[in-house]
Amino acid sequence: MKISNKKATFNYEIIESFEAGIILSGAEVKSIKEGRVNLTDSFVKIVSGDLYLINAEVPQYRYSTDEFYDSRKSRKLLVKRYELIQIASKLKAKNLLLIPLSIYTKGKLVKVEVAYARGRKRHEKKQREKERDLDRELLYESRKFVV
Repeated sequence: MKISNKKATFNYEIIESFEAGIILSGAEVKSIKEGRVNLTDSFVKIVSGDLYLINAEVPQYRYSTDEFYDSRKSRKLLVKRYELIQIASKLKAKNLLLIPLSIYTKGKLVKVEVAYARGRKRHEKKQREKERDLDRELLYESRKFVV
């Protein structure tokens, strides 16, 4: 089961990705395994020497009885200390962002695929969309005459 952030590849230029664990409650794990998670406006940030997934929406599990559940709370990501140092140095040196690409299960564990990214400007997004439309039209035309 894999839930991906579809807007990430459109809004950002993906440079490199890595895998991180995530700290969740039992009800949150069950909600994610049902496929109920939204990564659209989320990002990853280093706060006081730890990685946090911020603004990812994990709705409350339907059988949970927690009255004060916050679906958009910050969740701690688990990486080794030397990996965290490498991440921090890359972010400072190359002026990059960290965004979550997907959440998936690996055995019994829930993992997050995080990527180094650079934001695209509006004109770059439009140009990319035009190129995709042109490729789609060419593919359609080539199939049309093959029959």
